[in-house]
Amino acid sequence: MPLYEYKCTKCGSVFEILQKVNDPQIKKCVHCQGPVKKLLSPPALQFKGTGWYVTDYASKGSSKPESKPESPPKKDKESSQKKTAEPSSPPTPPETK
Repeated sequence: MPLYEYKCTKCGSVFEILQKVNDPQIKKCVHCQGPVKKLLSPPALQFKGTGWYVTDYASKGSSKPESKPESPPKKDKESSQKKTAEPSSPPTPPETK
């Protein structure tokens, strides 16, 4: 049975009624007995079987395996101190013949 949504024009309340397709439309609010309007809402459809995005593509993982980002290598305090303690010499230009 379909679920129909109604809105009262007097008190503004919105309510849902489970009705058969052949049942007459509700005319009075269940809260204040004021006039109501039937609201249009999108149907709840779920497509099953193959050939739909949800069944064929959405659940599959990506083609590439996920890899964790590599962390930068940790520097030792001693090695960084040694490098800064030694004076650096300027590069020597290559010899030309």
